[in-house]
Amino acid sequence: MSAYGHEMEREYSAQSLSTRGGSSLSTRGGSEMGSRYTTDAGVYMSPFAATIFISGLVTVGMSLLSLILGLSVMLSSCQSRNSGVVELYRNTQNYDYCMNLALHAELNGLGSDSFPAICKDINRRYVKEGQYRKDLNITVGIVEDFFSSFRPRNDGRDVVLMDADDFFGSKTLHIYQFINRVDEDTNYLKHIFVMNLYKKLKSDRWPLILLSRKPEKLRNTTVDYLISVGCRDWSSLIMRMDNEMQMDFQEFLSRQRSILQREGFRIIAVISSQMDALSDPRLGDRFFKLPNPIFRYSAADHDENRILEE
Repeated sequence: MSAYGHEMEREYSAQSLSTRGGSSLSTRGGSEMGSRYTTDAGVYMSPFAATIFISGLVTVGMSLLSLILGLSVMLSSCQSRNSGVVELYRNTQNYDYCMNLALHAELNGLGSDSFPAICKDINRRYVKEGQYRKDLNITVGIVEDFFSSFRPRNDGRDVVLMDADDFFGSKTLHIYQFINRVDEDTNYLKHIFVMNLYKKLKSDRWPLILLSRKPEKLRNTTVDYLISVGCRDWSSLIMRMDNEMQMDFQEFLSRQRSILQREGFRIIAVISSQMDALSDPRLGDRFFKLPNPIFRYSAADHDENRILEE
């Protein structure tokens, strides 16, 4: 090759290198410019990353919604609980008032007309919700514990006085049509517990004397009833003569106590649901008061006596 040809080849090679270098530089520069442009315009995100990001936002939103709903439920619950506490407090106040009023009514021989209307509902709940049954069960347990500690002496002079009128229960209610269902339930419950106590004392060989407010002229009917409900083998049944019907029952019992003591009997205990049978401290060594409903209808005994007479 001539010198001229070599010179031309060198120039061509130089131009080719220059062109390739420029292109490479241009490409690098373009690439760098492209990266900067993408960065300035926004963040590039793949579809998978976008899905995760959106799912995260939904999860946070749902968590906030659940928190709001939870707080709403808690607030509503607190309001309901506070309302329930207030209602319970009011009911407790009414219950305590009626129970204390019932005690004073029994002590003073007051009738149902001395009670406010609220006590009628309290009375119904006292029986229907089982508290009256619990009180009867506790009292009978106390009586049984007392008598389990000793036995009557062999001379037959240790006696227990029981209120015969407490035995009138479910059967009399069906026959004599007492005032309402609550009265029926209360008398039925008392009848059951008194009968169980009577049988327990009889099995322990305690002589039992029954006392009744009913007139002597109803003796046969009263005896027939007591026997029909399983009350048998009492030592005696004391009832009021015609000239004693106007006498206060406490005074009547005081006279009977004197008679029994003159005959050599030792009254170990008196068991009754009524205060007029438990007011004389000389009547016996121990008194046991059976619980009553908050109030009793004063007409009940009168109606029972009237129908017995018929």
